[in-house]
Amino acid sequence: MKILVVEDEPSMREVMSRALAEEHYVVETAADFASADDKIAGYSYDCILLDIMLPDGNGLKLLEHIKELGKRESVIIVSAKDSVDDRVAGLDLGADDYLPKPFHVAELKARIKSVLRRREGRNGFVLTLGNLMLDMESRRVTVDGKELPLLKKEFDILSYFMQRPNHVVDKTVLAEAVWGDHIDQSDNFHFVYAQMKNLRHKLAEYGSDIEIKSVYGFGYKLVASDGEN
Repeated sequence: MKILVVEDEPSMREVMSRALAEEHYVVETAADFASADDKIAGYSYDCILLDIMLPDGNGLKLLEHIKELGKRESVIIVSAKDSVDDRVAGLDLGADDYLPKPFHVAELKARIKSVLRRREGRNGFVLTLGNLMLDMESRRVTVDGKELPLLKKEFDILSYFMQRPNHVVDKTVLAEAVWGDHIDQSDNFHFVYAQMKNLRHKLAEYGSDIEIKSVYGFGYKLVASDGEN
């Protein structure tokens, strides 16, 4: 799961980012309206934590833009400006929740899990395909009931594909989704190839019914082992 934190106050941005990283979310940040607008226009997120009072614009205007772009991201307004009018305006514009500052990080984590559950349209984050089951909350993967041990990035890659079965995923899009801002620090995709190789080996070793196939010139696609290429 990938989250964008839009917060201009450095210490608050750091606290939120660190707390969410502990939950194994991929976290990106934006300190102002302009940088947030650029990220939202160019990338996709599962959830956006949005401050209203930004140094170069109003967060509600950013929320309007998110909806104009047809984005499906869940949005939680996180702001010290806790007036009824702002809360109503944010919810009317399509925000999924409103969390006033100050707040406890445990409540922030709970709010995020709640809106993501609603977005998925089910009571949990359990994905199944063939004989493989992936639990997003516990970060457990099983094949025919037997636990499949995965490293953090291997799990992140698998969960990304499990949410997009039979869809071709470009390697650049995959890298950006799983590594977030850190992708900018690399000029090649050797780390993607290495993680993918290990993940595919483990899936085969444990007898999984699913397979991540290479699509030459495009990227990868997750299919059932007896599915079409």
